[in-house]
Amino acid sequence: MLRRSTSARSRIVGWMLLLLGAALAVPTVGITIVWQAELDRQVDAQLLAEADKLRTFARTSRDPHTGERFTSGAALLTAFMAFHRPEHNAAFFSLVDGRADRRSSGPVPARLDRDPAVVALMASTADTRIRWLDSPAGKVRYGVVPVQIAGDNTDTRLVLLSFRDRELRQERHMARLLLASGCFALVVAGLASWLVAGRVLAPIRLVRQTAERISETDLTQRLPVRGHDDVTALAETFNHMLDRLSGAFTAQRQFLDKVAHELRTPITVLRGHLELMSEDPDSQRHQTRALLLDELDRMRRIVDDLLLLARAERPDFLSLGRTHLTDLVVDATAKAQALGHRRWTVAEVADVSVHLDEQRVTQALMQLAANAVSHTGEGDAIEVGSRLWAGRVLLWVSDTGPGVAPEDREQIFQSFYQGDTALLGRAATGIGLGLAVVREIAQAHDGSVRAEEAPGGGARFVIDLPALHPTMEGTFGEQDPDSRGRGKNRCLRRKRSAS
Repeated sequence: MLRRSTSARSRIVGWMLLLLGAALAVPTVGITIVWQAELDRQVDAQLLAEADKLRTFARTSRDPHTGERFTSGAALLTAFMAFHRPEHNAAFFSLVDGRADRRSSGPVPARLDRDPAVVALMASTADTRIRWLDSPAGKVRYGVVPVQIAGDNTDTRLVLLSFRDRELRQERHMARLLLASGCFALVVAGLASWLVAGRVLAPIRLVRQTAERISETDLTQRLPVRGHDDVTALAETFNHMLDRLSGAFTAQRQFLDKVAHELRTPITVLRGHLELMSEDPDSQRHQTRALLLDELDRMRRIVDDLLLLARAERPDFLSLGRTHLTDLVVDATAKAQALGHRRWTVAEVADVSVHLDEQRVTQALMQLAANAVSHTGEGDAIEVGSRLWAGRVLLWVSDTGPGVAPEDREQIFQSFYQGDTALLGRAATGIGLGLAVVREIAQAHDGSVRAEEAPGGGARFVIDLPALHPTMEGTFGEQDPDSRGRGKNRCLRRKRSAS
């Protein structure tokens, strides 16, 4: 069963209404509670004040008929209620020997003096504490004040009543107004937040719709960028991501097309010669076998380069260790001599140890050496060297070939790019992966590789790497001829010992 998801717009509006409702409800409830507590305090104070008025009246007043002090409690209470009117929503009545005698003038919400249960309750009350009472008019706050006059043995009491619920009418009316205005505000806020959330989330919906329209064959969809807010930044980031994806897919398609084309040629050659081997005379079989082995070697080199380029993105591509640059350059030059009959020289070496992947850097130098061999003739000079300069390790291979045109110096490190070999009168032997491999190895070391013109003419390829934890043992370079001579002699000794 599919669970229906809630849109971000609905969640935003829901949270907005929840927060606004809480912001309105908490003060409303709090104010109501405070009002009720304050009203109860005022009612109690009012009842106590009426009791104090009765005591003062009993001490200072005289019977209006005789002019003497009151001789009975009933007469005192009758005179008191005649002179003192109760506050709004309040009432008095007197009890004489357990029965209702007189009540205060004016309208009252409920005639409790006529309720036998209430009269009996008031007559049996033994203290003067203020208490609660339920009535047809709601909650009532009451107090009973006993009255005793010298020579009068009757049980006389004054009952003070305050209809608290009637006092709360105004407050409850205000609470209802607040509630109604709060509900109206919630409706207005809900509509406003729905519209605002729709405008804010419109670019995000556009991102989703654009992503749904994107396929492997159509990466041209882009988001319109308007404004300078965070959503605009999201749209720009999404467009940049699409640009990168489009470039990656295009490069992948071109890569696969070129790989398929380059592998198809040796496979076709192999198939054709294998089909003709049965027709070849014995004298040509050796030549056919050599050609087939050469094509197989070419295919193996293509596959090896492709595997290395694929592994360049893996975290375990490099295995860093302490490497001595002199040994690295001398050993790489000795291995490169097998690539062709050239005048191989070690121009300069840095007698320093640094952290790098010796195997990968040697592989990069061998690729540069193979590139130099393919662009030079027999007897031409190829020079290999290294230098520590401003915290960087520079490794280079230079030759006396035709060089690299300035407009090609950036492109030659792209996969499958091949320079013009017509100047040499022969076809290229590779498929344009060697310099791409060198670039990946340099970038894996957080370095770079560049092509430039050699000082004596020709091409010079420089691998520029950071010098990690260098340990200096001396630098042999052109600035110090004697040191350079000692460095070269040391290189030759190490070369002979390696042989």
